[in-house]
Amino acid sequence: MKVHHGTIDVQSKGLNPTFHDVTEKVKEIVEASGVKDGICVVYSHHTTCSIILQECSHDLNLFGAEYLQQDLINIMEKLIPTCRTEGQYMHPGPKHLDFAENTVGEDGKFSLNTDAHLRSVIFGRSESMVLVDGKLQLGDFGHIYMIDWDQVRARKRVCEVQVVGE
Repeated sequence: MKVHHGTIDVQSKGLNPTFHDVTEKVKEIVEASGVKDGICVVYSHHTTCSIILQECSHDLNLFGAEYLQQDLINIMEKLIPTCRTEGQYMHPGPKHLDFAENTVGEDGKFSLNTDAHLRSVIFGRSESMVLVDGKLQLGDFGHIYMIDWDQVRARKRVCEVQVVGE
């Protein structure tokens, strides 16, 4: 059995959830693995990001989001409103802010991203796909997206890919 690992670097924009279509790069990692039949796992270790399989809706709004992505953002805004003020959610509390500022060296305002944490819990941080004859089984419209739900700032994110099989 072969195991192959790859990473994909993306840059989130901030101010809105950022969707990264990582489909082609995942396919490149699968091809480089040499695995013909097995499983491909796409994962984010970032606790404010999600990995989803969804159809590409092709049409874009004025901000560059696909229509289906904007529909998803609109629904999530109703279910889990974007954190706008301190105290809107219980998290982050004083101990977490102290940890962020004094241990990690991060400005406490960047901890006002509870909505992103809650959204990533709902969607999950990984997807597993079947690999047959060296091809991901995504269907005709399937794409792999990494979503950065964290809107407090632009930043680099890493998407991990693990291919296992024969």
